[in-house]
Amino acid sequence: MKKREISVNVPGDLDPVYSNRIQVAYKDDEFTFMFLHEIPGTNQARAKAIVSISPKHAKNFSKVLAKSVADFEAKFGEVKGDVAKEEETNEVTIQGYS
Repeated sequence: MKKREISVNVPGDLDPVYSNRIQVAYKDDEFTFMFLHEIPGTNQARAKAIVSISPKHAKNFSKVLAKSVADFEAKFGEVKGDVAKEEETNEVTIQGYS
């Protein structure tokens, strides 16, 4: 695979956001990720960003994310928590967006 460098322009007014929950939707030609901040102690969340990408980019994203988590764990140790158990107890229905 041929490597290349690209220059990324990050606007000075681009604010970083924190997200502790994500909703994923998809259709035949795109995946949509809605990054949310769930407000502790309430049943409310605020949408922070909505990003849509092609299925090809979604697959590449999943590979990059898996490698990044593996690299993180190699450097800082295993991320604790039983994902399957968390998913069972944290199943949430999100209203207000479809």
